Amino acid sequence: MKRRDFITLLGGAVAWPLPASALQTPKLPTIGFLRPTTASVENQRVAAFVHGLRELGWIEGRIAGIKLRWVEGGSERAAEIVVEFVRQKVDFIVSRGTASVLAAKQATSVVIPIVFAEGDPIGTGFVVCLAQPGGNVTGLSFQQTDFAVKRLELLREVVPTLRRLAILANVGNPVTLRDMREAEAAAGTFGLTVVAVEIRRVANIATGFA
Repeated sequence: MKRRDFITLLGGAVAWPLPASALQTPKLPTIGFLRPTTASVENQRVAAFVHGLRELGWIEGRIAGIKLRWVEGGSERAAEIVVEFVRQKVDFIVSRGTASVLAAKQATSVVIPIVFAEGDPIGTGFVVCLAQPGGNVTGLSFQQTDFAVKRLELLREVVPTLRRLAILANVGNPVTLRDMREAEAAAGTFGLTVVAVEIRRVANIATGFA
C-alpha cells in the first residue's frame, strides 16, 4: 500500500462514528436516600451511611450514585420526593421515618425495593409479618413494647415525688401514638395521673408545654 493511500485510509477510519454502546457511560446503581428532617440534623447519619457503603466497596460516584432528599417533617413532601424517585427510576429507596416509608410503599409497591432503617414494621403496615414480609419493603424492626415501663421506672428514681406526668406525642405517627398509649397504661400501674398532649402540627408543641 502506498503511503498516500494509507494516510487516506487512516483519516477515514478516524472519522468513522463509534457505536452508541461505546460512547455511553454505564449507568451506576442509584440509591434514593430519603431523610425525615433537615440536612443540618441528619448530617452525621448521612455521613455514617456513606461510610458504611464505602466499607462494603460501594464508593459513591464509582460504584453507586446517591440521591439525597430531605422531607423536613412534612408527609406531603415525602410523597413528592418518592414520586420523583420513581420517575427517575432509582434502583432502590432507603428511608427512615414512618411517613416517608409509607409514602414510598404507596408510590411503588412492586418495582423498587424499599429499605427502612427502623420502626415497627407490622404495627405501621410496612410488612405483613417479620418471617415473610412480602412485597418490596424490608428493613430493621425496632419494636420497643416494654420500654414504656422501663422509662417510667427510671423517671420515678430521678423524681421520687412524681405524681403527675405529661406526655407529648406526634399523633400523626402511628408508632409514636402506640408508644404514648403504652406509656399511659404503664403510668396507671404506678398510680400516676397522665396528661396526654397530642401534637398534630408544629404550633401544638408550644401550646402543649404552656
